[in-house]
Amino acid sequence: MMAYADFVWGWPLLIGTSFVAVFLSARLGFFQFAYFGHVMKNTFGKIFDKGSGEGNINPFKAACTALASTLGVGNIAGVSVAIATGGPGAVFWMWFIAMLGLIVKFSEVTLGLAYREKDPVTGVWHGGFPWYVKHGLGDNWRWLSVIWAVTMAAGMMFAPSIQAAEISNAINTAFAVNPYIVGITVAVLMAAVLLGGLKSVSNFANLVVPFMAIIYIIGALFVIIVNIDMIPHAFALIFKDAFTGAAAEGGFAGGTVMLAVRWGLARGIYSNEAGTGTAPLVHSSSSVNHPVKQGLWGIFEVFFDTIVVCTMTAMVVMTSGLWTSGASGSALTTAGFAAAFGSDAAAAIFISVIIAFFAFTTCVVNIYYGGICLNALGIEGIWIKIYYAVGCAWAIVGAIGAAKTLWSTFDFFYGTCVICNLIVIFLLSGKVKLLVDDYKKHLKDGKWDASAADCVARLGIWRDEVTLKEEAQGK
Repeated sequence: MMAYADFVWGWPLLIGTSFVAVFLSARLGFFQFAYFGHVMKNTFGKIFDKGSGEGNINPFKAACTALASTLGVGNIAGVSVAIATGGPGAVFWMWFIAMLGLIVKFSEVTLGLAYREKDPVTGVWHGGFPWYVKHGLGDNWRWLSVIWAVTMAAGMMFAPSIQAAEISNAINTAFAVNPYIVGITVAVLMAAVLLGGLKSVSNFANLVVPFMAIIYIIGALFVIIVNIDMIPHAFALIFKDAFTGAAAEGGFAGGTVMLAVRWGLARGIYSNEAGTGTAPLVHSSSSVNHPVKQGLWGIFEVFFDTIVVCTMTAMVVMTSGLWTSGASGSALTTAGFAAAFGSDAAAAIFISVIIAFFAFTTCVVNIYYGGICLNALGIEGIWIKIYYAVGCAWAIVGAIGAAKTLWSTFDFFYGTCVICNLIVIFLLSGKVKLLVDDYKKHLKDGKWDASAADCVARLGIWRDEVTLKEEAQGK
């Protein structure tokens, strides 16, 4: 499993993601760059917008819920792991994959809205990989949908162990709390939020994510200002080592270019989730009257998660000069803050609180994602609750340190899902272009459909029974 993860997160995914991202960019007229100002204005600039059309939650809540999954251990511990293992060059490859990921995540979120459907029992809108395969490619591709859903559900089931392990380590370092108490507390609180369904999960994310993100950014900016004279050197190392590798120094064993690529890509995609197909699972519940409107949030998420937050962590670690100390993960990030704060205790408390909230929200959303995957496989009712319970139990396992090689194991599941998703996004790129062209048209005339469903019906992009019969008859 580890060998597979190391292989996939090297040249295969670099080449695959690059090809799909460049292809999409060219086909969509480099939409993510040409309309970047428009994206910011209609996402961050409209966080209080209630949305329009059918849906269960407003666009900002959907984005916060998606960010609750992306803003977690990957931004704090994952970035430090990448630097400590692959060297400063790994940061460059995180940026690289983020710039590619802008258009990839935009496309998958847009497709999620275009091919979503309403659950007749719960009234919740569901969309994402299984649905855009079903309605966009047809039954002949169902096998790929099953592979993705099963793999993602399995990965999401034990994903809380990674987050809970970091929560436990951070809280134990700052407050010396027994890992069993941490694990059980995390599991119980997860269950309490999950039992409330989509509204409970989204409300919680909407409350916690913006506040904790602002607090972390302020803390990181303080460290950067204190070490401002080291910024040029840090950037120089990042760009140099991205193509030459990092020489052994201090407690750092040295890193090749391939290690920088492997850890930069893996931690970058793990952090912003571009290309994995997870974000559309929650974005598809958003109240919008055009799929592209929610797709814009996909661009915002990748930019904010990796270019802003992950870069903040990288600068904290790099400017402190401690990346060669031999420390890794949250311990390395904490050491970077401690050097600027002038207090190990203050840094430990700051990081433990940030990690606890970030990682907890990720735990909750990851398990919720897994439940949607089961729904796509036709598994419902009590089985979803059992799945939630098992996911919560994995938080206890991770907190007490019983789960080993977590990052590589998770990379195995994520890598498989990214490969599946890139294939489908490429095949459905024509539909994304149709939606983007339609969106641009409506920007000019100001006339919008009543709902996203009306927009999709007008464009006729579903492979419904009528379409399939016409194809069978050679029409």
